[in-house]
Amino acid sequence: MSDLQRTHTCGQLRRADAGSEVTLSGWVDTRRDHGGVIFIDLRDRYGKTQVVFNPEHNAEAHKEASDLRSEYVIAVKGKVNERPEDMINPKLETGEIEVMSDKLEILNTSETPPFEITADTDVSTELRLKYRYLDLRRPVMQKYLTSRHRVCQAARKYFDSNNFIEVETPFLTKSTPEGARDYLVPSRINRGQFYALPQSPQLFKQILMVSGLDRYFQIVKCFRDEDLRAQRQPEFTQIDLEMSFVREDDVINIIEGLMVEVFKAVLGKEITAPFKRLSYRDAMSLYGCDAPDLRFEMTIKEITDIAKKSNFKVFKSVAESGGQVRGINATGCAKLSRKEIDELTTFVNQFGAKGLAWFKVDENGLTSQIAKFFNADLQSEIIKRFSAVPGDLLLFVADKESVVSQALSQLRINIAKTNGFINEDEFNLSWVVDFPLFEYNEEMDRYDSLHHPFTSPHPDDLEFLEERPLDVRARAYDIVLNGVELGGGSIRIHRQDVQKKIFNLLKIDEATAQERFGFLLEALKYGAPPHGGIALGLDRMVTILLGLDDIREVIAFPKTQKAACLMVDAPSDVDEKQLKDLGLSLQKPD
Repeated sequence: MSDLQRTHTCGQLRRADAGSEVTLSGWVDTRRDHGGVIFIDLRDRYGKTQVVFNPEHNAEAHKEASDLRSEYVIAVKGKVNERPEDMINPKLETGEIEVMSDKLEILNTSETPPFEITADTDVSTELRLKYRYLDLRRPVMQKYLTSRHRVCQAARKYFDSNNFIEVETPFLTKSTPEGARDYLVPSRINRGQFYALPQSPQLFKQILMVSGLDRYFQIVKCFRDEDLRAQRQPEFTQIDLEMSFVREDDVINIIEGLMVEVFKAVLGKEITAPFKRLSYRDAMSLYGCDAPDLRFEMTIKEITDIAKKSNFKVFKSVAESGGQVRGINATGCAKLSRKEIDELTTFVNQFGAKGLAWFKVDENGLTSQIAKFFNADLQSEIIKRFSAVPGDLLLFVADKESVVSQALSQLRINIAKTNGFINEDEFNLSWVVDFPLFEYNEEMDRYDSLHHPFTSPHPDDLEFLEERPLDVRARAYDIVLNGVELGGGSIRIHRQDVQKKIFNLLKIDEATAQERFGFLLEALKYGAPPHGGIALGLDRMVTILLGLDDIREVIAFPKTQKAACLMVDAPSDVDEKQLKDLGLSLQKPD
């Protein structure tokens, strides 16, 4: 046990503390020997303080300091001194002072770390994840986790002030296969049966509304067994809520208030509500996706009608066969070379587009290899539709609607990023509303819920439910931040008869519905109130607020893209006895 007990943190001392006797504890960040006087920067979560070991002041402490190396854990007792004016370090909050050591105690030694514990360490992600405990020592990583903490604290404080109560829902629950695969957990007590880890608390939070809790929230872990990429993890965290006796505006207003508080708490930034709202139809028409980045313009325009009147066979055949011809105006990009435009063509190919047509705009109209197929009147119509001026580049995709939308949506972002059209310091929040309730699954020859089967249809569209289900709007809403869907929610179905109609359209028979969702259907019989809610991706939110690209940066112990934890070496084999207890045997992979 150490004789030295910490009195201050390494980020706490200032000029006003000069003359004080203090004890600091932490890690040796750097060590410098200047002509016999040893200087170290001592680091903890709160900052760094320079500690001086002068042999003329205390020979014993100086001798012990000769053994110090990076990442040793030490305690130091000494007096706070003001630094001379020419020695002040403006980069440190403690840069006006230093501690002259009277006593040093080495609490633990350290081997040489596999990488430097610095903000800008340039090592592979795999190495950082294997030694995550060292990676998390880096001040930048501690800043990220502190920001995440502030989001959670702001959320809890905000919800409590708005009469929400935090309720935990189970991790071991029933498998209800919808969307992604479930993570299954075998039961030892009930051999041959399985729990599932929840993909979301959806059914439980609806049950809580039937229970009369009125306003629920939870910062909750969710699990999905799906292929991973930068913005996905097998386990992720949601800010989840549900409210009774509400309409769409009530849920939206609560979330807008939350975002105002979060921005203030984490970034010290004032944002204003209400946020812009777009219908799903307008979002797809203008931006090609249901989570548009509104930090820049470059909206998509359709010229299918003009294409029909042209002599360009590619456009004409697509237009006459029921497809679309749509495009964007890459403002000021006529300067792009043919090679650069060819690279854009290759880019849209990966989204199913067979090609990319283009016009450059100059004082005489449109120029390109296909301009000759459009007479002067048609060229004028195109220029007018895009509000184009000399120096602009018009880019077009002709195909079925889904291909055109995805290709142009991605192209729009690509051009904006490449040409600096996005203000990276801007945060743009918006809502997308009036989603379709269903989408048609051609492969399975059936309708699927665009969100989930408990989303309420718009009351004005109930008459279309059986004859024109694709025209039925959902009472659903997504919140979008800088082109990323931050969360989604809906007003739920609270009547059993309506829920049964939805199941029939989804070709979920009564037996299957009872097997998967029987407890919810049973609960709806007993006075379920109208209710709705939403879930926000906490990991995504913090990632965007901090201007990062990978959610693993804001998760303490994330997985790789192969869903592995390199630090603890999980997943791993288990022994035969554990399998026998569960009544399981393994089929070894080839």
